[in-house]
Formats: sequence, C-alpha cells, structure tokens
Amino acid sequence: MEIPFIKMHGLGNNYIYIDLFQYDLDEESLPHIAEKVSNVNTGIGSDGMILIHPTEKADVGMRIFNKDGSEGMSCGNGLRCTAKYAYEHGIVTNETFSISTKANIVKSEVALNGDEVQQITINMGAPNLRRMDIPMMGNDDPKVVSEPFIVNGQKLEVTAVSMGNPHAVFFVDNIAEAPLYELGPKIEKDMRFPDGVNVEFIEVVSPNEINFSVWERGSGVTQACGTGACAAVVASVLNGHVKRNEDVVVHLAGGDLTIKWDDNGDVWMTGGAEVIAEGTFTYQKQKSNS
Repeated sequence: MEIPFIKMHGLGNNYIYIDLFQYDLDEESLPHIAEKVSNVNTGIGSDGMILIHPTEKADVGMRIFNKDGSEGMSCGNGLRCTAKYAYEHGIVTNETFSISTKANIVKSEVALNGDEVQQITINMGAPNLRRMDIPMMGNDDPKVVSEPFIVNGQKLEVTAVSMGNPHAVFFVDNIAEAPLYELGPKIEKDMRFPDGVNVEFIEVVSPNEINFSVWERGSGVTQACGTGACAAVVASVLNGHVKRNEDVVVHLAGGDLTIKWDDNGDVWMTGGAEVIAEGTFTYQKQKSNS
C-alpha cells in the first residue's frame, strides 16, 4: 500500500502527517502504521504520526499517534503544523478556524506572508489543575503545586497541569543538569499517574523567560512540546516565577515559543511550523495471527 504523507515540524518536534480529506486508512492499522513510519531505521523517522481528517465538530480534525503506536490527546506543535497545512492546502479559507483533538476544540489563527503561513497562534483553552482530572493519584486536591515527589530515591517537587494531556513539571536551577534521561522514563510510567505523564524540567531565567526540556509520554525526549510549554508557563505562574497575562518566552531545544496564560483563564501559544518533505510511504499491512 502506498500512503501519501508530508513531514512537518514545529521547533524540531516532527511528525508524519497524513491527509484523510484525500486518503483513507484502516482504523485497526493506525497504531502499527504510526510505529512503522516513525522508525528512523526502517521507516521515515519521526516523533509520531498525525492524521488531518474531516469532522463535524470543527473546521479540521487532528488525531495524534506517538511513535510507540499509542494515541495521544493533544499536541501543541502538531496543532500549529495542522493549521499551516489546512490553510495552505485549501481545507480552510479563513485565517481563523477551529481544530478538534481528542482533548478539546481549539481556535487557531494564521499570520501570512503572501499565501504562506509564517506564524500560528493557538488558543489552547484553560488548563485543568484538579488532581483527579490530570489524572494523578492522591487526595482530590484542587491544585497540585510544589508537592513533594520522591522518585528513584531523589526528592523533587512536582506541579501537575493538564492541557488536555497530563504534565508533571519540575523546577531546576540549571537546565543543563536536569535529570531528563535518568528520571523522565521513570516519572512517565510512575503509578501516581495512572495514564502516564509528560515530564518537564524548567529553569526560570527571568519573569518573562524560561528554559525547558521534556520527556514526552510515548515518545521520549523530543526537541519541543507545545502543550508542555503551556503547562510549564502555567506551573511557573502557580509557583510565582512569572506573571499571569504576560507573554513568556519558552526556550525549547528546537527553538522558542511565546506563551501567555490570560486573565480569562485561556493559554495562548504562538510559534512557527515548517515543511520538511513530502512523498509516499510503502506500507505492508500486519498479518493476522489467527
């Protein structure tokens, strides 16, 4: 089977995008296809696969599959790439439009240079801070802020945020010394997070600037995580490091995002998206064992 694709990235967080307005895929094969296309040795190589699809809920639909085949709830960098693709390929014609994910429906706005999308702003909606909604085990607290968190014999403090997907945010003095590879995979699968969790380590540089590194649920270390950057700014506000309703520049490994948690409760993300390559992927359907 030949599957047309486009590979795009937002700050280095790269996915294989498949346009289901033009092409159909078998639902039961989607996790396997995601694993195959993501493999850097035998596939194309990516952080996962994103489907751009028709939906009655919004102008455009988006589904995210991690490189391990699991399906994600939302992806900030993926939303920006989806917005760029949808506008430049005529799926939408207005510069402001809606995108649905498994987590929610967001509003996006594209900034143009001629017919080309240069920058995208996404209203990511309000963060969910209640423990049971993240979800995180423990008392049903309205917020989890700087809570003691022991993992692998190390005592940390966690602030938990959901941006439609779960995030565990930890503050460090030096981002270069953050135990990302050591603790990221352990925290991701820690039993206190029954659905797993994205793990962010944050260094506060100034009241309007933070450094950021991430271990993503289902994908491991990536260059950038849009929802993680949003969660990091929310956590920074909750801990008194940055101010509400002000732009905060988040320095990710792949580049910068501008994030604002406004006084109405919504989190705004602004950044770019880039096309890497287009082509077709040859897929052999997985044989049944029956």
